[in-house]
Amino acid sequence: MQPFELPDFYVPHPARLNAHLEGARAHTRAWARDMGMLDETRDPGTPDIWDEAALDAMDYALLCAYTHPDCDAPMLDLITDWYVWVFYFDDHFLEVFKRPRDQAGAREYLDRLPLFMADAPPPEPVNAVERGLTDLWARTVPSRSDAWRRRFAESTGNLLRESLWELANISGDRVPNPVEYVQMRRKVGGAPWSADLVEVAIGAEIPERLVGTRALRVLKDTFADGVHLRNDIFSYQRETETEGEINNSVLVVEHFLDVAPQAAADTVNDLLTSRLRQFENTVFTELPPLQEEHGLDAAERAGLAAYVKGLQDWQSGGQEWHMRSSRYMNRAAPIGMSATRLPGLLKSARFSVPHVPYQKVGPTPLPAFDMPYVARVNPHRERARRNVITWCGEVGMYDPLPRHPEPLWTAESLSGFEFAICAASLDPDATPEALDLATQWLAWGTWGDDYFPAVFNRDRDMAGAKRFNARIPAFMPLDCGPTPLPENPFETGLADLWHRTAVPMNDRGRREFRATVEHMVESWLWELNNHLQSRVPDPVDYLEMRRHTFGSELTMALSRIEHAGEIPEHVFRTRTLNEIDAAAMDYACLTNDVFSYQKEMEYEGELNNGVLAVQHFLGCGRDEALGVVNDLMTSRRHQFEHLATNELPVLADELGLDEVARTGLDAYVDELRDWMAGINKWHHETHRYDERPARTAPARPRLLKPTGLGTSAFRLTT
Repeated sequence: MQPFELPDFYVPHPARLNAHLEGARAHTRAWARDMGMLDETRDPGTPDIWDEAALDAMDYALLCAYTHPDCDAPMLDLITDWYVWVFYFDDHFLEVFKRPRDQAGAREYLDRLPLFMADAPPPEPVNAVERGLTDLWARTVPSRSDAWRRRFAESTGNLLRESLWELANISGDRVPNPVEYVQMRRKVGGAPWSADLVEVAIGAEIPERLVGTRALRVLKDTFADGVHLRNDIFSYQRETETEGEINNSVLVVEHFLDVAPQAAADTVNDLLTSRLRQFENTVFTELPPLQEEHGLDAAERAGLAAYVKGLQDWQSGGQEWHMRSSRYMNRAAPIGMSATRLPGLLKSARFSVPHVPYQKVGPTPLPAFDMPYVARVNPHRERARRNVITWCGEVGMYDPLPRHPEPLWTAESLSGFEFAICAASLDPDATPEALDLATQWLAWGTWGDDYFPAVFNRDRDMAGAKRFNARIPAFMPLDCGPTPLPENPFETGLADLWHRTAVPMNDRGRREFRATVEHMVESWLWELNNHLQSRVPDPVDYLEMRRHTFGSELTMALSRIEHAGEIPEHVFRTRTLNEIDAAAMDYACLTNDVFSYQKEMEYEGELNNGVLAVQHFLGCGRDEALGVVNDLMTSRRHQFEHLATNELPVLADELGLDEVARTGLDAYVDELRDWMAGINKWHHETHRYDERPARTAPARPRLLKPTGLGTSAFRLTT
């Protein structure tokens, strides 16, 4: 029996079938045999994985014919061979390394595979996975740019290498938390790799200058999440009942929310729907201005449109294939898109219901936070407190402004914010001068976080907000040279802080730190875009952007730079360090969302809050959402400790770090513990989030109601 009924999937586009399906079936069957993937041709010592009947039943040619409906026959053959290879790798890794829990053998095996994607001649392949990769790489990359090759090699390396993360979870019987799972599944699940192959299938490439933008990153991430969450629903029974797998989103939600498999599957499907709606929102609201800002020509715009269409085709085709493949739980599923699309389309409408701002929510009941770290306090706190009040006055933060005649802050209100308490706990060992600087950075960022919505959100002024954002880099010259004439206290403060902070840094430190400031200010545009649409953000998008909007990267970068002479730069680029940073950031950001909930909901009409995002996604009340948020904070802190205690020493051994680097890493992790403890302490002591408005609430917009012929639809929607 199936453990749950398949939910109603959101599939906005009908699936189409490539006319060259039968040719691809015959080609890929012969190719798999030649590579040694079938029982009759497998390498000596390789366990039974596939025979020809099993390969035919799984029908990867059908998958590729559905997901790439418009490519010609030779291209469909190539794409299908890639998918046969990646699924074979997955099953081969399961039988050879996952079942026996052979982490050492797995690491040695995975370390060889990147050699088959390097510029140098590859070694002699010794198994079907290596033979297949050698053949496919030679058939694919000659027609692609160097930039695409690097991206595809990274995507391929991720899905191979991060299989160790899955194996470690299985070996330790550890079910990951939801945030960790979604982020890691993108790497190990292979959908970013699939998105790169879409570029091959359409015969175009994304312009390199767009690859790192938020819009293109979100398109790829939402595509990947959609592919993986769908796959997890269909593969739940096989993975949990026959493979002993614990890396499955349905199981993750079942464990995290303590619900039955049916409720967990329905929740995963809701997240799948939300991610696909985020994909659509990005296409329609972020891509058009991006194309104008980067000056795309007609050919580039056509290629980008084909890429978006290719990702949409993949989602619809993947859904149809999962309904038909013998690999998955689909016996009760209706065959054919027409039978499945309408219920999911109707159900998805709930994610379009706008939030009503300025609702009275009352005082927020604080949960019992999981915080075992004891906050230490810098002895120079009082000095920093006095100096930040003086400094904010010197840069003009108490003055009336052209677009905001009423001062945002006064010396009295700033005194109640107690930024010195925060800085003194974040860095309890800082010198008096360093603590002054850290406290003033906190005040500067918070003033900007108040100024930006008070002017640009109020006036719905995206053009002005983009101009504000575009001016920021000029006040952080990498040579610490002159800056433009400031137009507001934010720019005045930044010019002063940058010079005092950056002069002692090397070029790498300056670039890294400047990027964190740019990311923070740019992320405020994302918040404004949500306000312009009256849109509560998707929960995954929210958390990933919240790390920027909160300024977490800025404060953590200062700590990284402090240890730059001890810890090699490449260590900070590893998955382990990235996950440690992200877990700490999420704990701090969600802490802020809990404390600021009433202030933001009642008095500011805010839409970008983690508690509200959970309410909107789960369709629950405030108190239930608070419990979920607190559980998520707890699970992220536990993950932080798991990484620091179990994975970091292994990483240090693998990288051959010396004693200086290991001591520096330990100190860096301890500083992150201080950071989380300090954030917690500050929120309990500051008056910024008292259950009252911090300042006069902006006037609520008045809704003009049209009358006359043709207005009934307007009245119905409102």
